[in-house]
Amino acid sequence: MGRPPTCRLELNVIDLRHFQHGNLPESFRQLLIDIHDDAYADAMDDPFNQRFPWFVDHWSGMEGFTCVVAYDGDEPTGFAYGGPLTPGREWWRSTDYEPNNGYTSTYAVSELMVRPHWRKKGVSERLHEALLKERTEDLAVLLVDVTHPKVQALYESWGYTKVGEQRPFADAPLLAVMIKDLRS
Repeated sequence: MGRPPTCRLELNVIDLRHFQHGNLPESFRQLLIDIHDDAYADAMDDPFNQRFPWFVDHWSGMEGFTCVVAYDGDEPTGFAYGGPLTPGREWWRSTDYEPNNGYTSTYAVSELMVRPHWRKKGVSERLHEALLKERTEDLAVLLVDVTHPKVQALYESWGYTKVGEQRPFADAPLLAVMIKDLRS
């Protein structure tokens, strides 16, 4: 997945394509892995990053899985994906956060990544907005590495609030649990 000779970076040329469980092209898995490998090229010696294909298989196999992939021409630039969590059994409930009454459903934003050449150009925000635009759940939840305060601040600017910290896997970094009200 080399970089095209000239990259058009105006946001109006970024094309967003939507995918969902049960309607994924055969090349979908490898597409996400290739973007991930480029986005994390300097950290692929980390065993947790090496397990990314497992996460793709896990999430894309879930009923309700949705994904948005950004393209600059034919070049994939990034993606965001996730899926609804089982009401009452959401993993974020291990925090002290108490949602407002009537909030019973959660959409988990599992991954949001943009390849290095396209970062800091608004692509991640467009991906995030497109992923959540049609969601009917009450809340969105995501995890952010606590050693990346700028990423956490970005999500806060998009309406998320940190409600706790978790290490969901033994080899995972400590992650901030962030929640956003989708009803407002």
